[in-house]
Amino acid sequence: MSGAANVRVIGDATLYLGDCRDILPTLPRVDAVVTDPPYGIGAAKVNAHSSIRDNSKWDAQTWDDSTPPHNLMMAIICAGKSAFVWGGNYFALPPSSGWLVWRKPEAETGFSLADVELCWSSMNFAARCKTLPRRDGNEHPTQKPLALMKWCIEQAGAPHTILDPFMGSGTTGVAAAQMGRKFIGIEREPKYFDIACERIERAYAQGTLFNPAEQAKPEQVALI
Repeated sequence: MSGAANVRVIGDATLYLGDCRDILPTLPRVDAVVTDPPYGIGAAKVNAHSSIRDNSKWDAQTWDDSTPPHNLMMAIICAGKSAFVWGGNYFALPPSSGWLVWRKPEAETGFSLADVELCWSSMNFAARCKTLPRRDGNEHPTQKPLALMKWCIEQAGAPHTILDPFMGSGTTGVAAAQMGRKFIGIEREPKYFDIACERIERAYAQGTLFNPAEQAKPEQVALI
């Protein structure tokens, strides 16, 4: 990425380096928002998670010192026809039956972090749970497994365009690329923006793994 650029287009992905508060108002409404905002638990500090390999390589930053403000979170979930927010239990979001639960295999083994993480959705479906490895990459302090984000996208039916306003290291964008979806990502930290660009570029170089036409879109009942 050149120093003067603030937007990169890679395949069907449009990636913005900047603050989502500034960029969101310029974007059209998408089919699905799939995102993992800061939880406000200090995960961006050096050695915040002592059980994570090589975590001392991350610079101490302040982006996880607090949660995004309520008005921003409401704007984010309204930016899509459906919305999925990991860490939804940390935010004051509308009531929903459509929760996703990620159970970590370290649960019940003396694991010091949460056994599960929760994803709020704006959709009306029975709560679902999936057990997946805690990490499959170490580019970001709160990086989610790729399979988890693919599973999340699948719950949205067949969204044509996916938005992640807290892109981080780009896992949602990699999932979208591999599933043949269009993607819009926003990240304000240059370091992670560059990592996301590299990962998404590699995903497109490897080719699409899914045919979007193979998935029928279920009926959606939005709560917002």
